[in-house]
Amino acid sequence: MKLVLASSNHGKLEELRSLLADSDIELIAQSDLGVDDADETATTFVENALIKARHACQLTGLPALADDSGICVDALNGAPGLYSARYAGEHGNAGRNIDKLLDALADVPDAQRSAHFYCVLVLLRHANDPQPLIVEGEWRGRILHARQGDGGHGYDPVFFDPEHGQSAAEMPLTLKNGLSHRGKALAALKQRLLEQP
Repeated sequence: MKLVLASSNHGKLEELRSLLADSDIELIAQSDLGVDDADETATTFVENALIKARHACQLTGLPALADDSGICVDALNGAPGLYSARYAGEHGNAGRNIDKLLDALADVPDAQRSAHFYCVLVLLRHANDPQPLIVEGEWRGRILHARQGDGGHGYDPVFFDPEHGQSAAEMPLTLKNGLSHRGKALAALKQRLLEQP
């Protein structure tokens, strides 16, 4: 099955390709097909994912997989949330986004630094698909006071998994893939695809 990934985020593309390595799904970046990112104008993760998937379907004629995800910090009423990738004002500048998050939490004690990564995946078989496949995943943890580790992408260096005692950026990829919001959402999507007639 050939799917176009409705994103230009290379970290996301590599992560999803790694998670799909054992399936018969071939993921093609929309940028490889000359498609730019859609404008994310909605107010929820699922609506933004639908906008992105529909945009990629319309322009490529291929089924499209879109991911909308972010980190939600309880002490910040769920921020950065939908705006995780552009939290500091410049889309995709992970360093500045992390700096802004650490500044916002500077006086917040460990016990109140709970957060979770959230991911919704939408699969549209065609641009007018009335029944998109929609799945979600969540990964709970807390925000560290400083970066730890140099793996992963985005907020991984400051997201701590208490059960495993390390940041997402310190984890081997196989462990992270099994725990992550995106890994859980993709596992749910694969299950749904197996159930399809």
